[in-house]
Amino acid sequence: MKTQHYFTLKEVQLNNNCPECYSNDGLELTFKQRFVENLFYKAITQDTVYEMHCNTCETDIFPVRWTDDIEQVVAYQNRALRPKPKSLKLKKGGWIFVIVDLILFVLVLLFVTGVLTF
Repeated sequence: MKTQHYFTLKEVQLNNNCPECYSNDGLELTFKQRFVENLFYKAITQDTVYEMHCNTCETDIFPVRWTDDIEQVVAYQNRALRPKPKSLKLKKGGWIFVIVDLILFVLVLLFVTGVLTF
């Protein structure tokens, strides 16, 4: 039941030529950060990914097709990127799990020390 989503951090319009259609006004670079959610918690991770898409010819541009100029612009934009800080938030199920485990630990500890007997 663990789901991983990516949310958009930053979208940048590039003035470089597209390697497919050679248009210089359609490239768009998108940076995304990973968001994980399951029954017990929600978390934002430090994992970031980037995608390049040409709006003129409607194709995804993969890193294999990048020119040296595009690689330099992507490296610059990657350095300028400020990802959201890593975070973790427990959901109701997570809090219940922690509290039940804590109660069981205390009961076992009291039983072992002889304070509680059955």
